Amino acid sequence: MHYADDLVYTVRRSATHLRRVSETDAARRPGPTAWSPKEIIGHLIDSASNNHQRFVRAAWQDDLVFLGYEQDAWVSRQQYQEAPWAELLDLWLAFNLHISRVMRAVPESVRLRAHDRHNLDDLASRAPGPGQPATLDYFMDDYVFHLKHHLHQLEALGVLPSGVADG
Repeated sequence: MHYADDLVYTVRRSATHLRRVSETDAARRPGPTAWSPKEIIGHLIDSASNNHQRFVRAAWQDDLVFLGYEQDAWVSRQQYQEAPWAELLDLWLAFNLHISRVMRAVPESVRLRAHDRHNLDDLASRAPGPGQPATLDYFMDDYVFHLKHHLHQLEALGVLPSGVADG
């Protein structure tokens, strides 16, 4: 389950660099409707919150069908733009370290069980093929892929050095 190790390494390495970013730079939006680095990290906190519950509940479910959420509304409602940058980073790091423990705690038989009934085509960053069964293992790996996608956005904004998200 290399993705749990990858998650820990990636968030620790990224957090070290992100702590060097000023409050002003963390709040800078690259465009009128684009998220600032604060809002990107806030979105990743929301993703952690939602996926933490999904990963835990999957152990008792016969399917991989989960509620979605309106990511723009969540980011706006929680006012990440006004939150202290250091607090956002602390929460993001701690939540992801916990998620890596959750990933490791899920028995292999649960992680690898194929589910014909799922809505990962709506939830995952990389949706399984149409009509294809999905596993929790796939969804957990996709969680790390999604996190790295947003860290690449921070690299593009010059907030993270190039290559940090790739480990």
